[in-house]
Amino acid sequence: MKFNFYYDETEHSRVINYSTITGATYYDNFISAIIGWDSNKESAIEEKYLKFEEKYQERKRDGELKSETFKAKRFKYGFASFNKQNVELLDDYLSVFNDNFYIYICLKSKLEYIIFQLFKDYKNSLMFDMDALKYSIVKVLITYRPKEVLRSLYSTPKKFVDSLIDFFTDRIVYNKKNLSLKILENEALENILLMLKDVETPSSIEWDYKMSFIGFKKYLQNKRISDYSLIIDKEGEIGEKSKTLIAAIDSKLDNCSEGDSKVYFGIRVADMLVGVMGKLMKSLFFSLHREENNQNVTQNLLDIKWFKLSEEQLGLYKKLYKIVCCINEDWYKMNFDNYADDLICFIALLEFFNHYESVDQLQADLESLPKLCNAFMCEKLKEHFAKMRIKVPVEPIITDNDEFFLNQKGAKVYFDTKRQPTLCLKDGTNKFRVLSVGTSNLHNPMITIENDGKAECYKLPMQLSDWAMTLTGYSMMGENLLPADIVFTKENDNYFADVL
Repeated sequence: MKFNFYYDETEHSRVINYSTITGATYYDNFISAIIGWDSNKESAIEEKYLKFEEKYQERKRDGELKSETFKAKRFKYGFASFNKQNVELLDDYLSVFNDNFYIYICLKSKLEYIIFQLFKDYKNSLMFDMDALKYSIVKVLITYRPKEVLRSLYSTPKKFVDSLIDFFTDRIVYNKKNLSLKILENEALENILLMLKDVETPSSIEWDYKMSFIGFKKYLQNKRISDYSLIIDKEGEIGEKSKTLIAAIDSKLDNCSEGDSKVYFGIRVADMLVGVMGKLMKSLFFSLHREENNQNVTQNLLDIKWFKLSEEQLGLYKKLYKIVCCINEDWYKMNFDNYADDLICFIALLEFFNHYESVDQLQADLESLPKLCNAFMCEKLKEHFAKMRIKVPVEPIITDNDEFFLNQKGAKVYFDTKRQPTLCLKDGTNKFRVLSVGTSNLHNPMITIENDGKAECYKLPMQLSDWAMTLTGYSMMGENLLPADIVFTKENDNYFADVL
């Protein structure tokens, strides 16, 4: 079975510099979308999509119907500020989607990309969670946009760290005006100040386009799609490969090429989705980070106008929720780094509206909706932050077998823990090369060892449960002691373990 996929993107900054990052229309997130389907279904999908486009001939520009037909100002209050014509157009577009579609979305923070480079030599440890620290720096810079800090990053890089220290120090003092609301932010800033030393600013910062495709490759693997083509919206001069195409090829994707969106309707499908998502996400961000509130220590809520929806406008949120979150759901359907607040808030908004069956139910207590929605978004952000603090691998294990799967080290692990062999420990000392330690679904301590170049998983005696949990705890905090040689000692039916 062959699949056809199509790529497009929005909020593209080819070179990240002070001008782009402080521009009036600058938005921090780069968003890309890849949409595809079984090639045998392409004709039927194309026929349906062309009928949709034919209905809106007057909205075409240069012969194409693309996301630019929706002006950014129409998203001021989300879909609540859509007029009847835009509601109808978007509803018809979203109605084209069905369960035959495969959708992959990638979101990357441009500022986080810079901060990652600044702290590339710093690793997680028991003392510092560098992932959380970098997340906090990005969040503060995006929220408050301190001009001197951003200017120094590009004009006088050597002063960048000093300007960060000055800003964070001043912000800690200012936050004390409302410490109950800003206590967590102050704790994060104080930790950042401890680490801001010996940081080198990169001399040049250009976008790494492979980010969009690394996650897509994993998406294909998880969906077991090996026969496919990927058409990327053509950019640049004819005959020259774009940076985007080169990145896709460098990411070891097969059958990649560029195409004209006028020829390939799939590119227009991707353009419309990523464009609508980008504009809605951007409006949501600026509504929650209004300029007059950026320097305050008060809570920012969405304007109540976001919630004054018609039945048709509420339906748009529900349809978009199904497309983004439900159709062909997969672990790798959404690809993002640590700082993904805008995407998380966007999905939370869709989920929030999806909970309501009708506008009457939604607006039964209209005045409370901004606070309820804000609380829901905050809870989702807390969940993301908690997951980010866990350093052990959490990616899914792919398996075609009902009896066992292969763990991250490639060792066979039975779903029925009773079938897992127990590590044979003789009296005295036993030395093994240990690759990983964990627990089963029944809380049995488990170990993966290297044996003749192969990874093998075994149960451990229950007496070693605390030891296994301790090593797992270290891993969760970023201090991974494995792989390592470990000596297990058995004395009078008592077991001990020592990491060499």
